Amino acid sequence: MRPLLALLFATLTALAAPSRPNVVLILADDLGYSDLGCYGSEIATPNLDGLAKNGVRFTQFYNTARCWPSRAALLSGYYAQQVHRDALPGIGGGGQGVRQSWARLLPDFLKPAGYRSYHSGKWHIDGPVLASGFDRSLDMRNQGNFFSAKGNSIDDVAVKVPADEKGYYATIATADHAIDCLKDHAANHADKPFFHYVPFIAPHFPLHALPEDIAKYRDKYLAGWEALRASRHARQKELGLTNTTLSAVEPEVGPPYAFPVAMEKLGPNEVNRPLPWDSLTAEQRRFQATKMAIHAAMVDRMDAEIGRIIAQLKTMGAYENTLILFASDNGASAEIMVRDGGHDQQAAMGSAATYLCLGPGFSNAANTPHRRHKTWVHEGGISTPLIAHWPAGLAAKGELRRTPAHVIDVVPTVLELAGVTKPADWKGQPIPAAPGKSLVAALKSDVTVERPSLWWLHEQNKAIRVGDFKLVAAKGDAWALYDLSTDRAEQFDLSAKMPEKAKELADLWQKQTDEHVALAKLTLAEQPKGKAGKNNAKKKAK
Repeated sequence: MRPLLALLFATLTALAAPSRPNVVLILADDLGYSDLGCYGSEIATPNLDGLAKNGVRFTQFYNTARCWPSRAALLSGYYAQQVHRDALPGIGGGGQGVRQSWARLLPDFLKPAGYRSYHSGKWHIDGPVLASGFDRSLDMRNQGNFFSAKGNSIDDVAVKVPADEKGYYATIATADHAIDCLKDHAANHADKPFFHYVPFIAPHFPLHALPEDIAKYRDKYLAGWEALRASRHARQKELGLTNTTLSAVEPEVGPPYAFPVAMEKLGPNEVNRPLPWDSLTAEQRRFQATKMAIHAAMVDRMDAEIGRIIAQLKTMGAYENTLILFASDNGASAEIMVRDGGHDQQAAMGSAATYLCLGPGFSNAANTPHRRHKTWVHEGGISTPLIAHWPAGLAAKGELRRTPAHVIDVVPTVLELAGVTKPADWKGQPIPAAPGKSLVAALKSDVTVERPSLWWLHEQNKAIRVGDFKLVAAKGDAWALYDLSTDRAEQFDLSAKMPEKAKELADLWQKQTDEHVALAKLTLAEQPKGKAGKNNAKKKAK
C-alpha cells in the first residue's frame, strides 16, 4: 500500500501545484565564485546553502564581467552590446547607452500574462524602473554609502532623508522593501503570480558593514590569501564543484584601473598587488585581513536578509511555488579607489567614514579556483554561482548542473515557465532573435544546453566558448586556448598545440562581433546624441 499511497500523494501534489510559478531573482554585486558556503566558502550563508541543499547549483554559470552589462543581459536576454549597454568596436555603447525600443525587459513580457513585477535594490539599467514594466521599485542609487538612503528613489521618486538619519543599512533596507512588496501582494494581489527582482549592492565596495557582523570574522583571515585560496579549493573539490587545478597567483596583475591618489588616501597598509602574504608587514596583514572580514560580513548579512525574504514567502504561502534564482553580476573585484565621502584613516574600518575595496589579494581568493577578477573575461571575472530552488517544480535536492549557461538565459527560462511566448515585434518594431536559451530542461536534470557559443567583450578583454574550449585574451594580449573540461583555472594554453582550433574560435568570435556591430549600427540613431559610448571614470568604477 505504501508505494500506492506515495504515488497518489505525488499525483495530487502535481495536480495542486499552479502551472505558473512566482519568480524571485536575487543578484549579488561583486560576489566571488567561492564566496558562499555551498561553493566552498567559510562565510556563514545558511539560507543560500539551504536553497542549494534543496535545489540545484550550476557549476558553469556566467555573467558579462561587469555590473551594468550583466544587468541589461539578465533582464533582456541579449548580450549587452546588442542593446547598446556595452561598447563595440567603432560603435560605442556602455554605461550611458540606451536600449532600443524593442529591447524590452522581462516584466514587460510577463505583464500580459497577469504577472505583477517588483524591484528592490540596485538598478543600473537605462531608463526609469516603472517604465520597464515594474509595478513597484526601490532604486538604490546611493551606492557609495551603505549607511544612508540619500539619493535613492522609490517608484522613481527621490526619497526624502531626515537630517538626523540613523539606523539605516542598505542591505537590510533592500530586504525591508522586498518584504513590504510581498506583503502587499499577498493582501491585494494574491490571485496573480509575481516576479520579484532583488539586486543587492553587497558586497560591492565601499566595504561597509555592521560592527556586529564584522566582529564574527575579524580574526578569521590573518593566515592570508594563499591559505584562504587553498582551503576553499579543497572544499570545492569535496563538494564536486571542480576538478581543476588552482589558478596561479599573478603578482603583476593589480587593479584594472590605476588610481595613485587613492593609494595615498588609504595609507601605507594598502597593497595593490597580490604579493606573498609573508612579505607584508604585520600592520599590512591586519589591514588586509580586516578588509576581507568586512567583505565576509557583507555576504553574511546579505544571506541573513535573504532568509527574511524566504520567511515572508513561507508566511504568505508562496514558497512552494516560487522559483528562487540567485547569482552575481560579476566576479570579485580587484579595484582600489576612493570616491563619494572619501576615506578617514582614523575611522573604524567598515564604517561610513571609510572607503575601502577588497583589492587583488583577497579578490583572488574570492574567485577561487579561477583566474583574474571583475572586468576581465577570464573565468574569475565571469563565473558566478547560480542556485535554483523551486519545491513545487524541481525534484532535485542538492544536485549539480554542469552545463555552461549565462545570464542571457534567465529571460527565456522564466518565459517558458510562465507559459509566455515573446511577441515578434514591439509597437511595430521587429524584435531580433535573442541569444539566450531556456534552462528549464537543465533545471530538471543534468543535461547540456546546446548552443553555438558563448561570447564576451568588455574593455577590450575578449573571449568565446564553444563546447569545452575557450579562447580568451586580455586587452593587448594574444589569444590563448583552454580546455575547460580539465582546466577552468586557465593555466595550460593549447593555442600552439591546436592552432586550427584556436583559429576556428577566433574567426567565430569575429563573426559574432561583426553581427553585433551590424545590429547596433541599425539602431544607432536611437541613441541620445553625445551619450552612446560615453564611459567616464565614474561609470567605469561601478
